[in-house]
Amino acid sequence: MTLFSNQPGDEGLPGHERARVLAAVMTTTLMGVFDGTMINIALPSMARAMQVPANVAVWFANGYLLSAAMTLAIFAALAARVGYRPVFLAGLATFTLTSLGCALATTPEMLTGMRILQGIGGAATLSIAPAILRSVFPGRLLGRILGLHALLIASSTAIAPVLGGTILDALSWQWLFAINIIPGSIALLLAWRALPRESAVDRSSFDAPGAVLSAVLLGSAIMMANSLQSVTQHVSLEAVGWGLLALASALAFIWRIRRAQNPLLPPVMFKNARFTLAALTSLASFVSQGITFIALPFLFQSVYGYSPVVSALLFTPWPIGIVLIAPHAGRWADTISAPLISTLGLMIFVCGLVLLATLPDSPSAWSICLRSLVCGIGFGCFQSPNNREMLSNVAREHASYASGVLSIVRTFGQCLGAAAVGVLLATTAGSDHQTFDDRAVHFALWIAVIASTGSVLFSLSRLRPAVRASA
Repeated sequence: MTLFSNQPGDEGLPGHERARVLAAVMTTTLMGVFDGTMINIALPSMARAMQVPANVAVWFANGYLLSAAMTLAIFAALAARVGYRPVFLAGLATFTLTSLGCALATTPEMLTGMRILQGIGGAATLSIAPAILRSVFPGRLLGRILGLHALLIASSTAIAPVLGGTILDALSWQWLFAINIIPGSIALLLAWRALPRESAVDRSSFDAPGAVLSAVLLGSAIMMANSLQSVTQHVSLEAVGWGLLALASALAFIWRIRRAQNPLLPPVMFKNARFTLAALTSLASFVSQGITFIALPFLFQSVYGYSPVVSALLFTPWPIGIVLIAPHAGRWADTISAPLISTLGLMIFVCGLVLLATLPDSPSAWSICLRSLVCGIGFGCFQSPNNREMLSNVAREHASYASGVLSIVRTFGQCLGAAAVGVLLATTAGSDHQTFDDRAVHFALWIAVIASTGSVLFSLSRLRPAVRASA
């Protein structure tokens, strides 16, 4: 295969050693993404089994996402100082052991605690996975390998609810976590044998104050977004409090990285216009994806009356579109122009979102599937070239930092998108808090169109001669 071929002057590892690293990274990424998304469908069953209300059960999911988001930047910076290998191995071991802990949990407090630790383990691996791939594969294959990685993340995000529902129908919720033990152990063995023992590229001291500020910033921003999903006065005041904390920590974090001798994130990365624009493009696009992935199930089930199983199947064309186009998009990004390919992909993605937002009152399943397929093709064409643009426009010693930023904008964007849908549904809910105005779902999809249009504008600005010259 081309990915494992050797040519004179190739940096990284020989072909056969790349294959083992790729298997370890892809298996770990698959488990991390699945655990962050497929549990949502099991929350009602878990709430009944644990005999807790829904607002407590939601933390079985939020605990994982919140702890992961808060520690992504920390692990990216730590990997630059101690090396990829120890951070990845420690994160993978933590994730696998806490998966067993989740499966054996007997109280809601124990399960929430295990999920928080599991999110930390997942963050340690997901934050540096693209940087590891960049370090072991030659630059000529960077677009292709990132295309495979993006394909895995996007398709597993879409498939996870279907898999979760299938497991839940046949087995108990504990198996959603127990299934990680065997592949996690195999991935740990592969990573132990395959990951190179490279010395750290940054021997400066770790920025502990910056780490605390970054965790507070990301955590408070996500808590603020979640607080907005209720319209009661108490939670509104809570949202204001979280918002003020997020603003204060953001200002303090910016001040810290600009003045610290060894900041958590090197500000020099953001002086590269192409890197910064690629990050903003990714953030806006994942806000759109987060909105769409939450809004469409409500549209399919509450408005059109499809069953949960059929609704999950209606998502299938989205990952199929990604699978069809993402590997080719990565190859095109290596040979043509990453910004051009990703911009064209975003334009297709916007067209697909417009088609979904304009669905008629009683569409056929084929009509829904075709529109979802357009979205998948567009997003698959965008993501891997954009990821290549981010990682290739920083110095090699800053690869782990760029990888962390990539993971942060993906996670944070999806959380913001999900929160936006929650706000719309909460503000239009009936007195029983179960019914809502059907127009809210369509309005959410139009917000996704607006956010993705913003990502197109960010992406188009990368094509200007001045931006190309600044890279």
